[in-house]
Amino acid sequence: MCGRFTLRQRLNLRLQELGAELQSEFDYPPRYNICPMTNIPVIRQTDKRELLKMQWSFVPSWSKDGKFAPINAVSETVATNNLFRNAIKKRRCLVLADGFYEWQKSGGKKVKGDAPWLFEVGGGKPFAFAGIWERWGELESCAILTTGPNELMAPIHNRLPVILSPNDYGAWLDPTMNDPAKLTYLYEPLTASEMTMTRVSNYVNSVKNQGEKCVEPLAE
Repeated sequence: MCGRFTLRQRLNLRLQELGAELQSEFDYPPRYNICPMTNIPVIRQTDKRELLKMQWSFVPSWSKDGKFAPINAVSETVATNNLFRNAIKKRRCLVLADGFYEWQKSGGKKVKGDAPWLFEVGGGKPFAFAGIWERWGELESCAILTTGPNELMAPIHNRLPVILSPNDYGAWLDPTMNDPAKLTYLYEPLTASEMTMTRVSNYVNSVKNQGEKCVEPLAE
């Protein structure tokens, strides 16, 4: 799964390439420890591409209380899961990031006391997770898709967030594409050679902690 990530670069990053309209009032300072239930910057496309904030935790439109809100969606079942099947057809988005954290698991559980790893793409360049979004009343929320691990992630965790190539942003955002079966090729795990991993400290474990200390390599 993906439970924490970073967006340390200002939001002018690649927005021109993404073709999104940057609202003058939009402000999102560099973040080193983004956690669920917070508002995060995403790009979606309806009649135009737009940059906006959504809550990271997916609240289905039919929810009675808004309390059940998963942060990830399994790509292998997203098209058939009652929670996500409408969103994957009609409401896809890009979740902007430049790194994410993962904790090593053993037997399906985190290794007690184990320090997390920071995963980056292209040496720390910004990228986009494949996301889906939903509207519940006035609340707009999103989830990040996950897939199987690549060779780099496999020793640490059995899931990897779906990271899209810039060449595929258009296909993912296309509002006229409502057949999820035609998008499954995008769920392939990112090639391990495009990623790096760095051991960082348990400072990241607290959602209250921010700043460069979160991404400092752990001293051996």
